[in-house]
Amino acid sequence: MNSKLVALLLASSAFVLSNAASAQVAGSQPLGVSVEVSTAIINGWSVKKSILNKPVVNDQGQKVGVIRDLIIAPDKSVSFAIIGANQFLGVTHHDVAIPVEQLDVKNGQLVLAGATKEAIKALPEFQYTKVKSTPVARADFEHH
Repeated sequence: MNSKLVALLLASSAFVLSNAASAQVAGSQPLGVSVEVSTAIINGWSVKKSILNKPVVNDQGQKVGVIRDLIIAPDKSVSFAIIGANQFLGVTHHDVAIPVEQLDVKNGQLVLAGATKEAIKALPEFQYTKVKSTPVARADFEHH
């Protein structure tokens, strides 16, 4: 068994056992994750390793850009992928926002069906100055 997996399982078990011995207070939320969430994490994947800075190809396997960033909506969903176009030869780049629903994974590659380099470059440039640089506190949302 993978040593990282064993370490994570032992740590999550110790956390659960230590919390079981302490009193529960109504309305409190313990730090960390439950065993069920630990399992979901183990079965998940890393955005840093699997998505960021990875090429995006079209249906024909031609590179049309690179994933530069992911935008997280206030409801915690990943809403847009920021794709850097025109990053060929490391010259200037043109970042565009693409709804994540338009991306797919086929044969281990991120695919944007119907895309071309020209079509990506023709999209309006995504401006980071219009994005909040600091996350908003939970208390500032009406649903919390």
